[in-house]
Amino acid sequence: MADQGQFKAGEAKAHTQVLSAEAHEKTGQVMEKGSDTAQAAKDKAGSGAQTVKDKAGSGAQTVKDKASGAAGAAKDKASGAAESTQETAHEGKERAGGILQQTGEQVKSMAQGAADAVKSTLGMGGGDKEKH
Repeated sequence: MADQGQFKAGEAKAHTQVLSAEAHEKTGQVMEKGSDTAQAAKDKAGSGAQTVKDKAGSGAQTVKDKASGAAGAAKDKASGAAESTQETAHEGKERAGGILQQTGEQVKSMAQGAADAVKSTLGMGGGDKEKH
């Protein structure tokens, strides 16, 4: 009977060792699968981060391009406005010069008329006109 007990104990021990080996193998498989899943998640996260980074870089470049275009358009518009203002000022200067010349001629004519009237009144102007 003792032999039979030892036999059953040995059998139980062998069975436990087999179960332990199977559990160890299953644990290894689960660990490997978990490791693969973790690596896949890490790769996916890295890929997602790179995609976000690429999109952010692309968006920043688009904003930069639009800002540069807007600045160029504003510069062109300001340059056009400055040129237009310069042309308008030049035209105004020419008109003012013409008006001043006309005004000067009118003042000169009026002064000459006044001088002739004074000479005529004093009797100094009548003889000169007839001699010429």
